[in-house]
Amino acid sequence: MNKKTLKDINFENKKVILRLDFNVPIENNKITDNTRIKAALETIKYLQNHNAKIIMLSHLGRIKTEADKKTRSLSLVAKKLQELINHRVIFINETRGKNLETAVNNLKAKDLLLIENTRFEDLNGKKESKNDPELGKYWASLGEVFVNDAFGTAHRAHASNVGIATYIKDSCIGFLIEKELTMLNKVVINPERPFVAILGGAKVSDKIDVIKQLLTKADSVLIGGGMAYTFMKALGYKIGKSLVENDKVDLAKELINLGKDKLVLPVDYIAAPEFKDIKGTNTTDQNIADNLMGLDIGTKTEKLFQDKLKSAKTIVWNGPMGVFEMNNFAHGTKAICEAIANLKSAFSLIGGGDSAAAVTKFHYEKKVSFISTGGGASLEYLEGKDLPGITAIKNKN
Repeated sequence: MNKKTLKDINFENKKVILRLDFNVPIENNKITDNTRIKAALETIKYLQNHNAKIIMLSHLGRIKTEADKKTRSLSLVAKKLQELINHRVIFINETRGKNLETAVNNLKAKDLLLIENTRFEDLNGKKESKNDPELGKYWASLGEVFVNDAFGTAHRAHASNVGIATYIKDSCIGFLIEKELTMLNKVVINPERPFVAILGGAKVSDKIDVIKQLLTKADSVLIGGGMAYTFMKALGYKIGKSLVENDKVDLAKELINLGKDKLVLPVDYIAAPEFKDIKGTNTTDQNIADNLMGLDIGTKTEKLFQDKLKSAKTIVWNGPMGVFEMNNFAHGTKAICEAIANLKSAFSLIGGGDSAAAVTKFHYEKKVSFISTGGGASLEYLEGKDLPGITAIKNKN
């Protein structure tokens, strides 16, 4: 990794623009999970210890209408961050303008300033999401150094990451991104074998490239979740009312031919007549009756997958095995969590998103090696793609 890191830059008394991922879940005006705020503390404290003046940016959700702004302000995040870091956080409830510029110019060493949700700029022509050059240039003009520590958006070219990095003199990655890349490289570069990948989630289309890539790298690729039914249809099995991408059946056939014995598909399911948290029926084989839909992997599949994981030395998991949010269809996902947690000598990387939520829900977060903070970004990195938010950062000399 040849990108500049925090240790490569002198921050003494410099205005530092810090892009973080504060995209936290909020319900009834309360933050329900502050993991992402906690993940930012190491970088923030390092900058404070090196007497930087810190200007923080983040997005929060998507902004499509004026009404969205009411529930997507970062003001709650500013309060929570202040509490967690035990230091005053100045919150500016706008994304540009005189108030912001005055506040930035008044900053002293160690001060923390948080700018309003970068995606408020999306209301007028998607300036943030489409990396409007004028906006990137404006935000860059507020500081002297840019630190990107938002791994969750590193696969997107936005004004608040690529834009700022393009128009600022110096830039580096923060501790969180550095750690993410180090951990992902354990999977991407010479993984210890046997290497087992587990892929789930709703759609094959979301994971085509990563399946192809992992079939060339992993020793086994286990497929569960809603995407499995498209593969089962490709093999000619009955899938009842299960989720299926009919336009991806031919592609699933290609992947089956490409993967051969490496691609491991479910051998039974837990099925129910409707998408509700009701007791399901374990199918006897890979066929699902016309009046039922598959909502989890079955007990034989759990055992098959657990057996494949027993000898694994490297594991990457992205996507649940079933509708784990419903108790009746959480067993398969929980079984995978348990199997991974029981492997004391294996390196296990949980690829963000729903898999990370599942590991946390079932209290296995301390028994896995690493939980990525960026589902989409970690997937694209595993696919071998460049992440624009990181590519834009200056290289070490």
